[in-house]
Amino acid sequence: MTAPARTAAYRALRAIERERTDLATALATARHALRDERDQALAAEIVTGTLRWRAALDHVLTQVATRPPGALDLDVLTILRLSVYQLLHLDRVPASAVVDDAVNLARAARKTSAAGFVNAVLRTSIRRRAAITLPTRPSDTTDREAALDYLSVTHSHPRWLISRWLDRHGFDATEAWVRFNNTQAPLTLRANRMQTTREGLAAALEARHVTTMPTRWAPDGLVVTSGVPLRNAAEEAFLVQDEASQLVALVVGAAVGAHVLDVCAAPGGKTTALAAAVGEGGLVVACDARKARVALLADTVRRVRASNVRILRADALAGLPVRPVFERVLVDAPCSGLGTLRRDPDIKWRRDAADLQIFARDQRAILTQAMRAVGSGGRLVYATCSSEPDENEDVVRAVLAEAPGFRQLHLGRDEASPVDARLHPFIDEAGAFRTLPFRHGLEAFYAAVLERT
Repeated sequence: MTAPARTAAYRALRAIERERTDLATALATARHALRDERDQALAAEIVTGTLRWRAALDHVLTQVATRPPGALDLDVLTILRLSVYQLLHLDRVPASAVVDDAVNLARAARKTSAAGFVNAVLRTSIRRRAAITLPTRPSDTTDREAALDYLSVTHSHPRWLISRWLDRHGFDATEAWVRFNNTQAPLTLRANRMQTTREGLAAALEARHVTTMPTRWAPDGLVVTSGVPLRNAAEEAFLVQDEASQLVALVVGAAVGAHVLDVCAAPGGKTTALAAAVGEGGLVVACDARKARVALLADTVRRVRASNVRILRADALAGLPVRPVFERVLVDAPCSGLGTLRRDPDIKWRRDAADLQIFARDQRAILTQAMRAVGSGGRLVYATCSSEPDENEDVVRAVLAEAPGFRQLHLGRDEASPVDARLHPFIDEAGAFRTLPFRHGLEAFYAAVLERT
């Protein structure tokens, strides 16, 4: 009988590869199919690790298989990838069990003719493990091809993306970035200030045997160091939210009593942070386009008891049914997600360079529509979780060229518009907010502040 965790991992990876299901959804489905927490953890480790190290795994397969990965049936390739990952990275797992389960998975997937091939490849990988090689760090880091081989294969990132990072940041920063992306992301919480404080939340979690430490930058964040808070604390006391994402709400700079529009609001982390900032006398109008995302947004707002939030279903691409009355507008734009590869390694293999212009086109359209909601003297914050300028400063530059009533604030120099001092480490040369893994130890987020003049 195939181990339940391996079966669940295969199904999750197959859904990601064949059905383009996102990692979070695939893992949620896998966990639902498993009762034992240890199986849930193992399945998640296999899925995430296989995606994280996919390029390196394929390089290994080229050395032990008679056919290149690209010539293999996708289901067979998925079985080989997840199995080689276990053989190379999970030393607690018996190799014989990995091989036997891989053969069984091939048969269960109706790839009976490939079962012998799977068995042979995996046994060869075990036998030749000491001889398997990956590109080594080049002694001359200016050798571009050697650098690309090492960073894209050994550290398992798309070559086109590595090429971009090398051009902008150089070898050392790019190496630090890929190493960051290949580490396990911590569980990060944001205290819901409508119900508690960071210190109060930490104490409540400690009483339930969940230990935490304050985030380095975000004022309401906690990093979980042990325990499982999702089971042991009141639901309304916190949200799970990345630290860089938490900082974007500070960039908005919403004052107590302000009226704020959150244009692409689901799942609601930034919405509820803004609701805490404006207080009971303020108002946050949060909108999203799709019914499922609006339902997710509504659930978040209801769970944290954000009574000053109003939810609106609206497609920003088609126009927003609001008047220019908002002091602050946040456009947390749909993007490639290339800044979040540590948490979402599946994105590495979903995107290519051509996608960036498709995202940028919609981002420009959404930003143009959202500008119409900004009141006189108000500000719009355009934010993404993308690392790429195509979706960030290039979008802002293009929209401002056609919007003479707006200007971009330089967050570090504009004395008439001071920003929270906690944001100063993240202000780039153009005056935008930018987090970088190799510099700040955070996912790559971007935000520009535009003011209606």
